[in-house]
Amino acid sequence: MGSDLNITKQLQDYILKYGLKLHPVQKEIIDYNLSLGEVKRMQISISQCQFLHLIIKVSKIKKVLEIGTFTGLSTLSMALALPDGGEIIALDKNEETNKIAQKFFKRANQDHKIKTIIKPALETLMSIRNEKFDLVFVDADKMNYQKYYEISLDLLNKEGLVIIDNVLWHGEVINEKINDKITKSIRDLNNFISKDKRIEKIMVPFGDGMTVCRKV
Repeated sequence: MGSDLNITKQLQDYILKYGLKLHPVQKEIIDYNLSLGEVKRMQISISQCQFLHLIIKVSKIKKVLEIGTFTGLSTLSMALALPDGGEIIALDKNEETNKIAQKFFKRANQDHKIKTIIKPALETLMSIRNEKFDLVFVDADKMNYQKYYEISLDLLNKEGLVIIDNVLWHGEVINEKINDKITKSIRDLNNFISKDKRIEKIMVPFGDGMTVCRKV
């Protein structure tokens, strides 16, 4: 039986070299985040930028909900792939990082596609229950992941997608000696999704791991 490659740093660099090229403002966001120290880990990886871009194009997605924006790399990656009439509603509770993200959106001339809402995501999600989306991208506080997942399914159009980040959690999900509340919460979510008959799903090892769920 075939097996997946062990991706070394050299192989990863090769993949990125020959993959989808980043927009100059995506590169600016990455460079900015590098200056932030440890908090830069909240940024998605370049491979995830490429994946989100392509899946939006292939699936002809027009309306996106993002739960967790940070400085806007994932938001911009998706906005660049949307058609001119496309829309992203981006939720985050951090006003300072959101201001920075909005500056990047304007620099890339994508701000007309992006509406940001700054308040706790669960509050906002309750207020937009009548809206429908083609894709929901979840990359926020891990302890609420299962709540975000359940609400996201209700907000999706039929055959819409929920994509959840950090499902491998630095590889700690398979370490039985690690049982902090966040790791356990992600394990519980992965187990729940694996048994959920409302969706088709695949887990992919981009970045910190992503689960892609298609509503059936």
